Amino acid sequence: MSARDLSVLLGVILIIIMLVIPLPGWLLSILILTNISLALIVILVTMNTQEALDFAIFPSLLLLLTLFRLGLNVSTTRSILSEADAGNVVDTFGDFVTGGNPFVGFVVFLILVIIQFIVITKGAERVSEVSARFTLDAMPGKQMSIDADLNAGMITEQQAKDRREKIENEADFYGAMDGASKFVKGDAIAGIVIVLVNIIFGFIIGMTQFGLTAGETVDVFLRLTVGDGLVSQIPAILIATATGIIVTRVAAEGNLSHDVTGQLFRYPKLLYVAAGTIFLLGFTPIHFMLTTLIAAILGVGGFYLDRAQEKQQAQEEESSLEETEQQEVQTPDNVVDLLNMDPIEFEFGYALIPIADANQGGDLLDRVVMIRRQLALELGVVIPVVRIRDNIQLNPNEYQLKIKGNEVAKGELYLNHYLAMSPGMEDETIEGIDTVEPAFGLPAKWITEDMKDEAELSGYTVVDPPSVVSTHITEIIKKYANQLLGREETQQLIDHLKQSYPTLVEEVTPEHLSVGEIQKVLAKLLEEQVSVRNLPIIFETLADYGKMTNDTDLLAEYCRQSLSVQITKMYASPDYKMKVITLSPQVEKQIAEHIQQTEHGNFLSMDPETQQKVIESIHNQASQAFMDDASPVLLCSPAIRRYVKQMIGRYLTDVVVLSYNELEPDLEVESAGVVNIA
Repeated sequence: MSARDLSVLLGVILIIIMLVIPLPGWLLSILILTNISLALIVILVTMNTQEALDFAIFPSLLLLLTLFRLGLNVSTTRSILSEADAGNVVDTFGDFVTGGNPFVGFVVFLILVIIQFIVITKGAERVSEVSARFTLDAMPGKQMSIDADLNAGMITEQQAKDRREKIENEADFYGAMDGASKFVKGDAIAGIVIVLVNIIFGFIIGMTQFGLTAGETVDVFLRLTVGDGLVSQIPAILIATATGIIVTRVAAEGNLSHDVTGQLFRYPKLLYVAAGTIFLLGFTPIHFMLTTLIAAILGVGGFYLDRAQEKQQAQEEESSLEETEQQEVQTPDNVVDLLNMDPIEFEFGYALIPIADANQGGDLLDRVVMIRRQLALELGVVIPVVRIRDNIQLNPNEYQLKIKGNEVAKGELYLNHYLAMSPGMEDETIEGIDTVEPAFGLPAKWITEDMKDEAELSGYTVVDPPSVVSTHITEIIKKYANQLLGREETQQLIDHLKQSYPTLVEEVTPEHLSVGEIQKVLAKLLEEQVSVRNLPIIFETLADYGKMTNDTDLLAEYCRQSLSVQITKMYASPDYKMKVITLSPQVEKQIAEHIQQTEHGNFLSMDPETQQKVIESIHNQASQAFMDDASPVLLCSPAIRRYVKQMIGRYLTDVVVLSYNELEPDLEVESAGVVNIA
C-alpha cells in the first residue's frame, strides 16, 4: 500500500479518534488550521476546473471533510466545556472577532451562520437537485445524438464509447452531488446546535464547576464559542461555496477566473457607460472625489481593454490568413486520406434528403442504428457504420448502396407515395407507378396517399418509403455480411469471446488456427446466412477439428453440423416440419466421384454437360416447391453438401442446401421431390 493510500486511511482513523478521545489544545490548533487549508484548496480547485467531471471525487471528498469538521466540533466542544480552553487558534479567533464585546462578536458570528445556512447551503442544495434531475432527463437525447453522429460517420466507435461513458459519469456525478449536498445542509444545522450547546452548558458549567461570576462566564465561554464557531464555519462556507461553483459550472475553454474576466469584460465600451453613470453620481451628496476616482478607473480600464481586444482580433485575422495560405499551398489534400474507403455507403438524390434530415422529420439515421443492432443479434457480427450522404449525380428520387466502394444495389423512392405490393391478384382499380420491390423483387406500385386505404382493402401490402429503403439496406447487408467481416472485425469478436472463455480461445488461436483462417470459416457461414453469434459452439468445434486440418471449407462444414439446432430452426416450419428436395443415389454418387483432392484444397471437377443437367433438375424441383408454397431446401449427404452449393450457388441463389447432419433428429422431413438426371 502506497503512502498516499495510507495517509487517507490514517485520516479517517483520526476522525474516529477525535470523536472518542480528548485531544490536547496544540493538536486541536494543528487540525483546525489543516481543516481551513483543505477547504481553501478545495474551493481553489473548483474555481480552476473546466468541467465538473475534472473534480469527480468531490462528492466523496465533501463527505470526508464534513465528517472531519464535525469531529473537530466534538473535540473543541469537549475541551471548551471541560477545560474552558480549545487551543490557541480558537482563542485568537474569539478575541479578534469579539474585540472586547462578546455580544457584538456573537451577533457577527450569528449573521455569518445565517448567511451560510440560508443563502449558500440552501442554494447549493437546490442547484444540485435540479442539476441531477435535468442530467438524468437529458441522457436519452444525448445517447440518440451520439448514435446519430456515429451512424453518420462523424465520430468513430471509440469516440462514441468515450462520449457515452462521459454521459454516464455526469449522471453519476450529479446524482452523487444531489446526495452529498444534504451533508452540507446537515453540517450547517449541526454547527448551530453545537454553538447553542456551548453557550448554554458553558454558562452552567462556568458558574457551577469553575466558580466564575456571570460576567466572567459570558466573557470566557461566549468568546470561546464564537472562536470555535468561526474556525468551523469559515471552512464550511468555503466548502458550501465550492459545492455551488462545481454544480453550476458549465463546460468552457478555461477556468472560472478566465471565464469571469473574459466574459464580464467582453464589451469594453460598456465600461465607459458605467464610468459616466458613476461620475454623475458625484453631483449628488455622495463624495465627488470618490465617484470621480472610481469613474476614472473604469474609463481607463475600458480604454486598455478595448485596445487589447482590437489587437487580439488583428492577430486572429492574421493567423487565419496564414492558415488559409498554408492550406492553399498544401492543396490538393493529402493523397493518403483519399485512399480511405467506407465499408458501407448509402447515397441518395436531392429529392430524398427529407428522409435523412431530422429537421424535416426524417428518421433514416435512427432506422440505420436499429438495423445495425438487429443484424448484430441476427448474424452475430458488428456491422460497420453506414455512411449516409446525398449525391447530386444521382437522379432526384434515386438511391444506391455501396459495399467497400462498389455499387451493389440501387432503387427509387417517391416520398409522397406508398409502395403497394401485389397479393398475387392484380386489382385494376389500384392505379400507380409500376415498379419492383427492391429487397425481394416482388411486383409493386407506387400509389398516392388517398389510394392507400383502398389498396389495403384489396389485399395489397402497403409500406412507406423509409420502411422500403430500411428493408432493402437490411437485406443487402445480410447478403454481403461475409465481405464486411475482415480480420480486424474477427479479432474484435475473438477478444470479446476471450473475456468469457479465455481457455477456449487460447486452445484455438494462435497455435492451431490464425485469425485469417478463423475469419474465413466465419465468412463461409455468413455467406449462407448462418449466424455466428454462438461463437462458443463454433470455437468448440474449431478446437476439436482445428488440430487435424486447417482446410477452412471443411472446418466450416463441421461448424454447420455443430449448429444443427440453430440451422434447423431457421428453415423448419412452425410445426417443426420441413419439405425437402433430395438427390437421387445416382446423382450423389456422380458428384462424389468427381471431387478431386489437391494440395491446394478439394474441388468439384464435373463435366459442364452433367452439371447443367443437375442444375436444371434442381431448378425444376425448386420451381415446383415454390408453386406449392414451400421454401426450396435441397438435402444431401455431408460429404458433398459444399460442392453442391458451389455448383448451384451462382444460378439458384434462393435454394438452401443442407446436409443430413445439419438437421435435428426430431425434425419431421417430408419429400417434395427427387433430383434425377437421365
